[in-house]
Amino acid sequence: MSSAPRPFDLIATDLDGTLLRDDHTVSPRTQRTLEAAKATGAQHIVVTGRTAAWTRPTLDAIGYTGLAVCGQGGQLYDAGAHRLVTSVTLDRQLAGLALAKAEAVVGPMAISVVQDGLEGDVLFSSDYEMPDAGEGRGTPVAHLKELWAKPLSRVLVQHRTLSDDDLAAAVGEAAGGLVTVVLAGQGFVELLPLGLSKATGLALASSRLGVTKDRTVAFGDMPNDVPMFRWAGHAVAMANAHPELKAVADEVTLSNEEDGVAVAIEGFFGL
Repeated sequence: MSSAPRPFDLIATDLDGTLLRDDHTVSPRTQRTLEAAKATGAQHIVVTGRTAAWTRPTLDAIGYTGLAVCGQGGQLYDAGAHRLVTSVTLDRQLAGLALAKAEAVVGPMAISVVQDGLEGDVLFSSDYEMPDAGEGRGTPVAHLKELWAKPLSRVLVQHRTLSDDDLAAAVGEAAGGLVTVVLAGQGFVELLPLGLSKATGLALASSRLGVTKDRTVAFGDMPNDVPMFRWAGHAVAMANAHPELKAVADEVTLSNEEDGVAVAIEGFFGL
């Protein structure tokens, strides 16, 4: 191992398409590399679009016990204690108005909502197709008013003909003054509280961890990682990343299937 000064104090990694392989596991090489980096004094933090409830089983499976940024920055989750530290909710009235403005432009959309809290359910309209990498559970509703019965963390939308990129752009154009609109993955066009992003969540977490953004390296693969990339001192996109994210990255590593996170960390830390 090199005796050079530690290059970063915080390693921030997205989960799906980044830290995780396509089978939703972390490779042994990546696990070893992260442990070696932590042995130098660096910290690792997961920053994911997944809610804490959906993130918990994965973090448990990989033995992660630290603080995690979940729900596109809206939740800080203590993985070791299995508890939410903070949680931001989406104003349901604003969300309804945002949907109405968007549908006035693009026509009817299928809708899913993610309820707030570790025990919150995922509800969806009958025409909503839950992606394979969806929230892991969900309940269809007979009446749309049931979607709005409890506090929410976010709303997801789908369209019969528009691509994810086109839908995200159209909804953002129509309702961007009311909510934040992000493309988080295939089939995941999401409406969040205005101003919320992975960057806001990571900034809060880094303050709690006692590290600064200039000493942070971030890894990701989708447009919802753009704010985090702009916040971090150094940003690394995966080879499988969306072109929008690659455009703002400082460098591109190998894909999530090729241990891209491990390869980059090994280079940075001289492992």
